[in-house]
Amino acid sequence: MTAFIVVADRAHAFTQSGVASVYSGGKTANGERAHPGRLTAAHRHLPFGTKVRVTNRRNGRSVVVRINDRGPFVKGRVIDLTPAGARAIGMGHGLAPVTIAVLGR
Repeated sequence: MTAFIVVADRAHAFTQSGVASVYSGGKTANGERAHPGRLTAAHRHLPFGTKVRVTNRRNGRSVVVRINDRGPFVKGRVIDLTPAGARAIGMGHGLAPVTIAVLGR
């Protein structure tokens, strides 16, 4: 697993590999209401509004999501995707090995 501590002005250099999980519901850390049909995600450190490409390492499918929440808080997991994001990369409702690359804000 590769991870780098990122400061907001250097977020463009960030890449990370690990496990993605699926989440939905409730209010997000930036104040939005979580919507399972939107392409948003939770990440522990990236600034809100950051767009990242999440690629499923099993099948090569990728999706661009916007960070609007904090998490996941389970060891080894690097991003929580909405159900729409999980479907886009062929992950279903489970877990998947992914690579994350920051695209910008």
